[in-house]
Amino acid sequence: MKKPYCRSSTWLGLILQLITISNIANAHESQPGVVDITQLDEQRYQVVWKAPIYYGKPHPAQLELPDAWEEIAPASTFASKDAHITTKIVAVDKTQFNGATLRFPRLEKTITDVLVRTVFTDGSEFTYIASPTRPSVTLRGERSWHQAGAEYVALGLHHILLGIDHLLFVLGLMLIVKTKLALLKTITSFTLAHSITLGLATLGLASVPLPPLNATIALSILFLGPEIIKARRGQPSWTIHYPWIVAFGFGLLHGFGFASGLTTTGMPKAELPLALLSFNIGVELGQIGFVGLALAMLWAFNTLNVRWPEWVSWIPGYLVGSLGAYWTIQRTVMLAGGL
Repeated sequence: MKKPYCRSSTWLGLILQLITISNIANAHESQPGVVDITQLDEQRYQVVWKAPIYYGKPHPAQLELPDAWEEIAPASTFASKDAHITTKIVAVDKTQFNGATLRFPRLEKTITDVLVRTVFTDGSEFTYIASPTRPSVTLRGERSWHQAGAEYVALGLHHILLGIDHLLFVLGLMLIVKTKLALLKTITSFTLAHSITLGLATLGLASVPLPPLNATIALSILFLGPEIIKARRGQPSWTIHYPWIVAFGFGLLHGFGFASGLTTTGMPKAELPLALLSFNIGVELGQIGFVGLALAMLWAFNTLNVRWPEWVSWIPGYLVGSLGAYWTIQRTVMLAGGL
């Protein structure tokens, strides 16, 4: 019986790096913040800052409005299940709106993006995205389609690269497949599946509550642990023979996880097709980059003829299964606590 195409001993270092990163960027702790700026009349605007819960605590970033924006009513704050929400009413002269810069101090110390949405009395809407590497936005009205698209591509790329559970699932699949063709079919099936549910969820045609979804995604990683061990032993299983079917099934769930990066922002309907396409492109670019990195490591180890002790080759399967079990228990406990 053939050994897996991506030999498990080759990926020990990559799995350990993912585990290390997961201590810094736990899966789904990168849900974007949202700022809604709604024009009430010629000079008054309502500003709502929805700061997501960050590792169980209030988000460290703050919203800093331009000095020329005068607060004309006391700010109100309250905490929901997923965010801390602050509402302000400000007076802004027309000449002080376009070109104004909103800053987010301490956003650079997080892994979250912030979507800023402006809605005017004439019905027009515009969006902007701040990120840890660019913790501010300048309100300039209408943007070109390629500027908006580039921001959503970056949002999708950021979401997948910090979605450690998604990447670990992809890596688990790679540890099972036995041929290049099987690898291509498996990754294609996963991509097709999560693209379907990403689109359905973003368009509002289907939805899954985030807490049970996260627990189920963790369970998909736990499921792969024993399958990796079986593949290493040369034992047959339905998953090992048909990994692309398993990838498609679990990919449908992972797609809802990807969609959370868009559905929580409530982007304008006019930007929805562009946002969906661009965000998905960003997700796919991140996934392709990760798979490419893994294959490059395989090539490097094969070229250098690196030799591992026999026992090392068993570690990746147990690591994937153990981390999946840890996340499953952790998220199930969190789910039970939220019921």
